Amino acid sequence: MPTLDMVDTQETFVSQEKFDEMIKELEHLKTVRRTEIAKNLEYARSLGDLSENAEYQEARDLQAATEERIKKLEELVKNTKIITDGKKKSEVSFNSNVTIKKEGSNDTHEYTIVGSEEADMRVKKLSHISPLGAALMGKKKGDVFTFETPAGKQTYTIEKVA
Repeated sequence: MPTLDMVDTQETFVSQEKFDEMIKELEHLKTVRRTEIAKNLEYARSLGDLSENAEYQEARDLQAATEERIKKLEELVKNTKIITDGKKKSEVSFNSNVTIKKEGSNDTHEYTIVGSEEADMRVKKLSHISPLGAALMGKKKGDVFTFETPAGKQTYTIEKVA
């Protein structure tokens, strides 16, 4: 299992589910979306003068944005490492569910450690390269750790690793 110091900045770590989503989106963009945009461009060209044709310009902008997204997804897929559940249950790693408690507080917070493409704080998915995520990697239940935040250094204790 890769540790943070082994992570290549070009590599993207994702779950199999996220990888499948990226492949599905890429296929949709390359087939369905490109066809829709081509039809919109053809229609807009048929309207006449292209220099003052807002529909044509909008279709070209959409085409450019779609091609950029395709390029980004192709690069991501090429450099993606799929994270498996072969993690050590006692140590924080990818896919770990971690419960932490801030020093001086009784409130606990639970996060799942994921790759940066899957991070979503609304559902408590924390990137392994975020300040908190990086500080958690490799730690065990009972470990006390400190990390830097905009409000200053924060100290937490790991209550549970699953």
